Amino acid sequence: MSRNFIRLLSASLVAVAVVGIGPAFAEEAKGLWGVYDQYLKGAKYIDLTHTIGPNVPVWYGFGRSQFQPSKAGSDIEGYVKKGETFTYDKHGFEATSYVLTTDQLGTQLDPPAHWAPEYPAIDEIPATYTIRPLVVISIVDKVKADPGYHLQVDDIKAWEAANGQIPAGSVVFVRSDWSKDWPDPALAKKTPFPGVSLAALKFLHEERHILFHGHEPLDTDTTPTLEGEAWLMHNGYTQAEGVANLDEVPEIGALVAIGFPKFQGGTGGYARYIAIAPPDWKYGVTIGDADAPLPKSDKPLHWSEATGTRVR
Repeated sequence: MSRNFIRLLSASLVAVAVVGIGPAFAEEAKGLWGVYDQYLKGAKYIDLTHTIGPNVPVWYGFGRSQFQPSKAGSDIEGYVKKGETFTYDKHGFEATSYVLTTDQLGTQLDPPAHWAPEYPAIDEIPATYTIRPLVVISIVDKVKADPGYHLQVDDIKAWEAANGQIPAGSVVFVRSDWSKDWPDPALAKKTPFPGVSLAALKFLHEERHILFHGHEPLDTDTTPTLEGEAWLMHNGYTQAEGVANLDEVPEIGALVAIGFPKFQGGTGGYARYIAIAPPDWKYGVTIGDADAPLPKSDKPLHWSEATGTRVR
């Protein structure tokens, strides 16, 4: 079913591109709305993104971030005084101030400008990154035997022997289950950790022409110079870091939707990755009536000094 799902969806997208959205075609399928109705509306959606909080794992060189209730930046007569905290009771809304020590936090999309200023920053990443075929290659068994194991070319070839060649332009996520201990801050200093070898990265990009790869840890590899990340960035490639829940995604047949804030000149991106799996996949949620309006909670959101965030 997974193979059929991705093949049929791809065929539909190609048909739209070839036929165009003329009156007859629009009447029959409403362009890409037909793809949505036939394939995406009933699909399973799996969030591959960690929630960002002030205590999540982060490289100690950056330090901790801080969340705070937003305060008024100026007086508004009869409404709020400068420095006053906005509250639901008095002002009708609340907002949050984020003091972020880095754009390398949580689940990320690294633009090449992270290392190489001559290449695009996060706001220069093209809109074509929005949705791609998703490949998941597991190295879980090898990491159990060797916690510092790095994906090798042979692992990729073994995956292809079972599933077929990796599609050009796809996103390849490497599953290691390292993220199972998230959000323990100690993860940021835990060594060894699983990674991706330089040879594997070169094979994926130069032989299979993928869009980018992603991994669960916060670094690509454990070499002294981070050779894999250095090679990627200095050759104009992006990468995903801090990816979650890869154990809930099929190895083949899913898509990945990609979103990130457009910070001007940003050298990193807080990213949201959503896997879109076939309707019969065992994990994920489906589109339903509860999506809008969103359900009301019997536990109102409130500020917690203990966590430094809003909680229920």
